[in-house]
Amino acid sequence: MKVLLISDDRAYSSYLKRNLNAEQIETEETFALQSAVTLIKKHHYDAVVCCVPILNTRCPHEILATLKEAAPGTGVIFITENVQIYKAIELVRQGLFTCLNRPVFIEELIANLAQLKCLQKEKASVWQKQHSAEPLHTRAQTNIKKYVAGISMRATRMYEQIDLVAPTSFSVIIYGETGTGKESVAHRLAQTYDRKAPYIAVDCGCLSKELALSELFGHEKGSFTGAHSAKAGAFELAHKGTIFLDEIANLDYDVQSYLLRALQERKIRRVGGTEDIPVEVRVIAASNEDLALAVKAGKFREDLFHRLNEFEIAIPPLRERKEDLNIFIEHFMQETNIELHKIVMGIDAETEQLLRQYEWPGNIRELKNVIRRACLLTDDGCLITRQVLPREILYPISALAGDDYGLQTTESHPKKATRRIGIKEIEEALKCANYNKSKAASLLRIDRKTLYNKLKSFSLVGST
Repeated sequence: MKVLLISDDRAYSSYLKRNLNAEQIETEETFALQSAVTLIKKHHYDAVVCCVPILNTRCPHEILATLKEAAPGTGVIFITENVQIYKAIELVRQGLFTCLNRPVFIEELIANLAQLKCLQKEKASVWQKQHSAEPLHTRAQTNIKKYVAGISMRATRMYEQIDLVAPTSFSVIIYGETGTGKESVAHRLAQTYDRKAPYIAVDCGCLSKELALSELFGHEKGSFTGAHSAKAGAFELAHKGTIFLDEIANLDYDVQSYLLRALQERKIRRVGGTEDIPVEVRVIAASNEDLALAVKAGKFREDLFHRLNEFEIAIPPLRERKEDLNIFIEHFMQETNIELHKIVMGIDAETEQLLRQYEWPGNIRELKNVIRRACLLTDDGCLITRQVLPREILYPISALAGDDYGLQTTESHPKKATRRIGIKEIEEALKCANYNKSKAASLLRIDRKTLYNKLKSFSLVGST
């Protein structure tokens, strides 16, 4: 067994190393967190034993996130003083193997290392059986956990909020950019509240006023052209359960009035109907637009906003939780391997660096698509390389990042975005588009005339 020992107390580190070596446990020492990360990326360790705090890094969550990011599959053991039980539990949820109080009994540390090694062997054995011994048609049926939990501080805070409000009947608004997994959070909230209760999801972003009324509240036969039979709406179907209203900011203003009545009076009336139908539902709404700003702009009803806004959950974008990147990559790779009956072994160092540098405007959904495509293009038994990555990752156009990310507001600033495009970004776009100006303009999200004017201002017209 090979262990990396991290401690800025050199005397204590030497004591631990001497005793571990006496038990035939190979131990390497380091005295700073960053040097530990460098070693972890270069060498394989069965476990990392870290004495907390380390120099200027006192937050155990930050230390653990850094170590797990460097080596997601390596077990981490903390040695610290007077750790509180609830804090230890939080760290274990974040991915820590165990937390030992200092001064630690060497026998206790050795026993935990042995247990960790045993668990790693069991996981390796299970993986081997699933990916080697089983026939291909059996592999495809392997169940993969749908909801993947991250270990970053931002993700940990979000899970704490989810766990806090999930068992209640509170209405919840979930904020997040496109692709961050708002529906996954909504489903987790609903499953925690009552696993057996109905869960109905409605995408409000694509509903016209007439269609929205029918989808939400149902209709009677003959109530409009094409209504050949009566239909129950989402609220009826979700009775005694949860209704998830995705992209609720796009809901027609008049429809919002009907929605408010349904929530306040706990009853609905089908389109063309004459009788009220009692309904009891928990509402979870999602938006990539700040509803408070939409209220000020007159796009969203203030009374409906306050009725829904009993609790808020904000999902951080992937670019702000890069510590979770390897976890999602591993999950999507495993998922795609099973689907394609392949064993893509992982990603090489250069590709990992490119994925970390990319800003992921499409968030987790975009990452999933990139990994699925990469697995499809990678030979069985090989590592994913940069050759199978899409152009936007190999040649990122970073100048527009500030305008495309974050919650949408009620105003856009295309001119501001255009001014921020510099010569470097234009050259990257032209190279990526094989010097086709129309395609380059599309990549930069400007029109061809604007691109030509910029080429002229940068004296690049003749060269392109």
